[in-house]
Amino acid sequence: MSSQGPFAGQLALVTGASRGIGAATAKALAAAGAHVILVSRAAKDLEKIEQEIFDAGGSATIAPVDLAEADGIARLATAISGRWDALDIMVINAAAFPTLTPVWQIDPREFNNALTLNVLATQALLAGFDGMLRKSKDARLIGVTSSVGASPRAYWAAYGASKAAFDVLLDCYGQEVRNTSAIRVAILDPGATRTKMRAKAYPGEDPASVKPPEVVADRIVALLGEQFASPHRERVNHTS
Repeated sequence: MSSQGPFAGQLALVTGASRGIGAATAKALAAAGAHVILVSRAAKDLEKIEQEIFDAGGSATIAPVDLAEADGIARLATAISGRWDALDIMVINAAAFPTLTPVWQIDPREFNNALTLNVLATQALLAGFDGMLRKSKDARLIGVTSSVGASPRAYWAAYGASKAAFDVLLDCYGQEVRNTSAIRVAILDPGATRTKMRAKAYPGEDPASVKPPEVVADRIVALLGEQFASPHRERVNHTS
């Protein structure tokens, strides 16, 4: 692990680290001194992000895994706990985005995939890494959410429902561990951000009109360095 930066000597895990907010966050954490475990099912994309981190003087380890697989998270947790003792930072960013459609036309397969990755995998990550987080002197967990989880919007039911459940899981976990461990939990809504998911939702939008993922990554890293009360929730409203 790096000996320089505010997170020197700390271990961080970022899901959905192959692109967008996850990739930007992983690079920002590495620049701050953390050793970052890059999690995604896209191995080649992870290798690219890992190389960029190395080239910038940081350190990282790729962990290609499909979080929606039945035993994917259990294997990931076993592998990581076998190499490291404690986990200091976890950023749960990976998410499935089903097609925007009226409730009565929701595709069951897409909805199931969203619930599996956005909800069931989140609970499995909390269960799989709770032990390692408890071994950290200052464990911080950030879940990247969406405004539609808290504020329902027409045609966004499938994604919004999965994010509402995601928020509840994290909030409840934060309440459960705040008096028995050093774990602190935050739920962060990135707001409009230039990502592949955003482009899918708003195909006619000019990407340059919304902020790049690096803005969100910078706020995540800044928040991780703050003594926020747990559970905490905020929205990133910066536009550039």
